[in-house]
Amino acid sequence: MVEMGITTKYYLTHPLDAINIRAGGLGIPGAVMGGALALWIYARKKKLNFASWVDIIAPGLALAQAVGRWGNFFNQELYGAPTNLPWAIFIAPSKRLPEYFNVAYYHPMFFYEFLWNLANMTLLLILGRKMKDKLYRGDIFLIYLIIYPLGRFLLEFIRLDPSNVGGINANQTLMAVIAISSLVVFILKRTVLKNKQSLETYKKIPEKVDPV
Repeated sequence: MVEMGITTKYYLTHPLDAINIRAGGLGIPGAVMGGALALWIYARKKKLNFASWVDIIAPGLALAQAVGRWGNFFNQELYGAPTNLPWAIFIAPSKRLPEYFNVAYYHPMFFYEFLWNLANMTLLLILGRKMKDKLYRGDIFLIYLIIYPLGRFLLEFIRLDPSNVGGINANQTLMAVIAISSLVVFILKRTVLKNKQSLETYKKIPEKVDPV
């Protein structure tokens, strides 16, 4: 949305616009965090297992993100760097960044992320069915939080309008923090916290909820 003058700096100086969903606002990370918070509150109120429910939701969330990325294609936004590859997409002059006004074809970032999210969903479904005896509650969601940010981190390298704050790509940094933090938690659940009663596998709990 840089061509509209809406940048990370804009949202830092107009914070309420960041949650104005009628005019955009709330990117995918914010939507996931907001949804997780709402689910956590609901689960506590209804005495449900929060970890089980985020596991159930994770594959569907990845699918929703894959489908949603086609909106970027129709809006001709969030495209990648210029390229001559056979699958390059044409961007109308009115949708191009000023410094690339004379460049017509670009990397289809939306399609790359579409494929990444489909692969993420497929892996989560397979792990949920084939490896549930070795998974702890919440693991499916943690794997989602490792795979999705990794893809976004890599795609930021070909993005033309990164969200720079103080010379740092804010989106890329956030994705790295989420992926690394989730991986650390995933490892800790199998080492330091391995013998904790709260870390029960699906197999050990008779009233288990299948993650998929």
